[in-house]
Amino acid sequence: MQTSGLKILVLVKYVPDSQFPRHLSGDGHTLARGDSTLSELDEYALEAAVRIREAAAADDAGTVSITALTMGPADAANALRKALQLGADDAYHLTDDALAGSDAAATSRALAAVVEHLGGADLVLCGMASTDGETSLVPAQLAERLSLAQITFAASLEVADGTVRATRNGTTDAESIEAPLPALVSVTDQANDPRYPNFKAIMAAKKKPVTTLSLADVGLEPDAVGPAGSWTRVLEATERPSRTAGTVITDEDGDAGVKLVDFLAERRLL
Repeated sequence: MQTSGLKILVLVKYVPDSQFPRHLSGDGHTLARGDSTLSELDEYALEAAVRIREAAAADDAGTVSITALTMGPADAANALRKALQLGADDAYHLTDDALAGSDAAATSRALAAVVEHLGGADLVLCGMASTDGETSLVPAQLAERLSLAQITFAASLEVADGTVRATRNGTTDAESIEAPLPALVSVTDQANDPRYPNFKAIMAAKKKPVTTLSLADVGLEPDAVGPAGSWTRVLEATERPSRTAGTVITDEDGDAGVKLVDFLAERRLL
């Protein structure tokens, strides 16, 4: 395959660790981002990029560069450090107080501005969703803003001769899809098995460049993002009710099955 000079841009996100409870904060009911980490689903996109680079090297098909991109508060740089350990060559961090509270539309607008600021990419890769919002909206919106061909929910992909080819698995069938580069592809957790960074990769990541950008750097006004630039807004949020004690069915003379059927029938679950 010919991939000489291929530029891959991988979108990553800093999300609350799923091992801990999630909380909303502030008047805008935004997600509190303490105890956060790189979104697990983004690791599949990073692995896909690394495998494309490895395949190109094995075929002596030219160089492939991998850039990681995130937007978020200062702590979001931790997601970029993990991305560099997993194989990205360099990273960019869009951070600005005005970004807080951005929905999918405002997020895609901000990311599109960064991609254009960087001069575009041959292939934009991202996870099928973030593990906090789980909307899966940003990939398609970003592709539309950048006028890129898009393939979403790819279970496999390869790049050859200026074309990206992917497989999308449905409930009962699978689709083979291809698109010319430049293109955007979101990959699922079926695409690969992300590797763990070894000690050498962890140490090498410390020397890789991370560039910080502001909204002014990418030509965006503050009202283009955040609540002002969003299409949706959370108006109200309430705590999830505490779980109540369940109903215990006691077997008396072998009638537990009958009691269970009656219980389900009363609730129209049969």
